[in-house]
Amino acid sequence: MASPAPFAKMNGLGNNIIVADMRGRTDRVLPAAAVALAADPATGFDQIMAIHDPRTPGTDHYVVILNSDGSTAQACGNGMRCVVQALAAETGRNSFTFETVAGILNADQHGNGLISVDMGLPRFGWQDIPLAEEFRDTRMIELQIGPIDAPVLHSPSVASMGNPHAIFWVDQDVWSYELEKFGPMLENHPIFPERANITIAQVTASDAMTIRTWERGAGLTGACGSAACAAAVSAARTRRTGRSVAVTVPAGGSLTVEWRDNDHVIMTGPAEWEWSGTFDPATGQWQRDAEDAA
Repeated sequence: MASPAPFAKMNGLGNNIIVADMRGRTDRVLPAAAVALAADPATGFDQIMAIHDPRTPGTDHYVVILNSDGSTAQACGNGMRCVVQALAAETGRNSFTFETVAGILNADQHGNGLISVDMGLPRFGWQDIPLAEEFRDTRMIELQIGPIDAPVLHSPSVASMGNPHAIFWVDQDVWSYELEKFGPMLENHPIFPERANITIAQVTASDAMTIRTWERGAGLTGACGSAACAAAVSAARTRRTGRSVAVTVPAGGSLTVEWRDNDHVIMTGPAEWEWSGTFDPATGQWQRDAEDAA
């Protein structure tokens, strides 16, 4: 059996995160371990952020992201803020460059404790999201839930923030929709060959919106950073908002998302450390650190 790896239970504005320290190791967190950790109420999470040694010169770490069903995710903005906070506390540094499956990203912790992550460039081409068929204009595609003459949700904007997103615009409160019912169907709709994150978004001002997200591979989450970014850039593309938006998430509080003139999307928000322990990356068997034991 491999030696236990340290981990921290954290959250990014209600997005439940495990930050696993896999530095100096050659093994990986296996899907079976992720499923086991997710099934335990004490360690239940939305994403695991596994920090590995760097693979590419000029980067600090390679980060592997796993969903609660054991699948691999390309991006998790809230999780990256947790990684930054954990590493900043350990090293005293405030700026980091990471490599993920989605590419290279930079992140900074500010003096007020908030953390900004450069989520990179959004992609809107149907083949980049990806979609199963061509749509020339991804600001609105043909997809609906409910009766054809009175759909409950319809005509979403679609985008990639390193992972696929569909944003359904609504005029009513986002809590008035049964996302727990529609989410699984839409996530696995044939139009999304790699599945998709499904978000309901209500624009409340030219610089504000509220969202709820069914996260691919994780289900309903208290917050989803990449969904907040996808919703913000899609709102700007469809002229619902400007290019800087406060995005309120179900867990309470908000993320600031800025779509800059250089096309980069910067997401800023908090991260919170909860407790720490060690775990077996192969099985998910874990133990809480003595000083954090309940």
